[in-house]
Amino acid sequence: MESVEEKIRSLRDVLHEHNYRYYIEDKPTVSDFEFDQLLKELQQLELDHPECFDPNSPTQRVGGGVTKNFDTLPHRFPMYSLSNTYSKEELEQWEERIKKVLGEEAAIAYTCELKFDGVSISLTYENGELLQALTRGDGTQGDAITTNVKTIKTIPLKLKGNYPPFFEIRGEIILPWEGFHQMNAEREALGEPLYMNPRNTASGSLKLQDSNLVAQRPLHCFLYALAGNQLPVRSQFEALEKARSWGFKVPDSAKLVQSIDEVFKYIQYWEEARKKLPYEIDGIVIKVNSFNQQEELGFTAKAPRWAMAYKYQAEQVSTTLKDISYQVGRTGAITPVGQLEPVVISGTTVKRASLHNADQIEKLDLRLGDTVYVEKGGEIIPKIVGVNPQKRGVLENKVTFISNCPECGSLLEREPGEAQHYCKNETECPPQKIGKIQHFIGRKAMDIEGLGGETVVLLFQQGLLNSVSDLYRLKKEQILPLERMADKSVSNLIEGIEKSKEKPFSKVLFGLGIRFVGETVAKKLSKKFKSIQALQQASLEDLIQTDDIGERIAESVVTYFANPQNQAMIKQLQSYGLRFEEEVLEHEYHPAFEGKRFVVSGVFQNYSREALKNEIEQLGGTLVSGVTAKTDYVIAGEGMGPSKKEKAESLGLTVLSEEAYEKLKS
Repeated sequence: MESVEEKIRSLRDVLHEHNYRYYIEDKPTVSDFEFDQLLKELQQLELDHPECFDPNSPTQRVGGGVTKNFDTLPHRFPMYSLSNTYSKEELEQWEERIKKVLGEEAAIAYTCELKFDGVSISLTYENGELLQALTRGDGTQGDAITTNVKTIKTIPLKLKGNYPPFFEIRGEIILPWEGFHQMNAEREALGEPLYMNPRNTASGSLKLQDSNLVAQRPLHCFLYALAGNQLPVRSQFEALEKARSWGFKVPDSAKLVQSIDEVFKYIQYWEEARKKLPYEIDGIVIKVNSFNQQEELGFTAKAPRWAMAYKYQAEQVSTTLKDISYQVGRTGAITPVGQLEPVVISGTTVKRASLHNADQIEKLDLRLGDTVYVEKGGEIIPKIVGVNPQKRGVLENKVTFISNCPECGSLLEREPGEAQHYCKNETECPPQKIGKIQHFIGRKAMDIEGLGGETVVLLFQQGLLNSVSDLYRLKKEQILPLERMADKSVSNLIEGIEKSKEKPFSKVLFGLGIRFVGETVAKKLSKKFKSIQALQQASLEDLIQTDDIGERIAESVVTYFANPQNQAMIKQLQSYGLRFEEEVLEHEYHPAFEGKRFVVSGVFQNYSREALKNEIEQLGGTLVSGVTAKTDYVIAGEGMGPSKKEKAESLGLTVLSEEAYEKLKS
């Protein structure tokens, strides 16, 4: 006779299979009623026998878990954003750059895929079961939304076939038009405000605390990229086919092509065909198909060099320009913003649109009352792109760019070669002060949990924050009386500020908000100069000699540290215990590596590329992307590009095999 455990296991297997046939293959073999009866039977058995609980049981899809705080966790493999273009000429230039690296004679195939307009997700599977789901976040870490993701029926909880023991797969969670319209019809019947567009609704759904509510949202997930070590695939198109065989919902719209001309045909076909899709796409993603060639091409700081997103032209509408306001950014940059008669673009009501700078206003010869053309740049940020010459405002209402800061009254400056006007009163102008604090607490900088941008504004308005150093003087009793401040949230805020003192020097340096010093530049400066004292004393020439630091960045750094108020603030931060020195693990440095420049190329037997790069940096080496006369070592793995190898040999550089690299360490 079948035991309870065997019965539960059998029901789970049957329900997983029916779910796959219905949601993945679109070929159901039982009625909804029969499926529901089997599910109810399983739910009752699991309720009677809690010792048989399985986090990936089909019953978990109906929701039930409540997540009050979504933990932020690191991605094992970074989730890069994509470079994008609206131009076929730029795609041709992209291919030319690829051929410079791989060699003109290289055979390059491309995988073309639809670019879904949804929410990026990374799913981790271990032994064929869903282990974790993370949002993209900032690309290096994301929010754990596993409980909510389990309710999405197109995401398998258990896999089929011959899958790897451990891997990640990336995809896009979307809300199809039918489900979106159905949700809005229900809200309209209840007299509630309507959702504006599918993407934002999908994003908001994933962050609902009650997974029961998420289960009621008709979300779908398309999967499109594998990530892991030693995966059983050698190309992007093969990866899609394998993922489909393991039970993932992989669109059959992807196509393998052999030339850039075939890429253009794919783009042209979907420009019209996309209008008939049951969900939104905003472009096409083109990837070099071969993983060996992808490895050879590598990444920039933000995006893979082997992929490009071709974006279709944004929807454009006309409306009336009512007024112009001016925003002051964190760096003092002044951005003119057009105040518009409300108009709907791509499902969103738009009342404001960017005008970029004074040149754009002059070019358009803007007048208040003009009928202007507005579109969403990249389908996200509305911008004014033209004026209807037949529907002009009167000449007396011609727009003239302001000469003084709208916030502090300081005279604006425009540096030679710059399109933007700037307020240089960076230490006293309120929006700049608020912006600098908001930048400092951000995820890529100090990542202060419990403190958001709105709270910064509130604390500034109450006189509790005037600069970033004031953060470390905040007391619980000062914040509690303020509006919307509960005991627990204030405790979390104070704890988050205290915890930020553990952040490394590079994060603190980036958090200072020095103009042109982004996350990557901050890492290079902290590694080169090792301490804030050394960096403050560095000359313009010292800075320029640092990798990837040009004159513009160097001048900005020198100017920042010459300001007495910035010097005083840094001293205050030092007194509160923030880290202003690079942590150097001396015992890990190796004399053969210290100060040497390495290029890593190809695929390796005993290392992933990331692990090899991390080890080189830990041993004191510096990683560079291109082969030049200044390169000391080229570590060559399988599939290294012939042009890179030829260049290394012509320059007389030392090319190391994986075995020779191991000997260098010994």
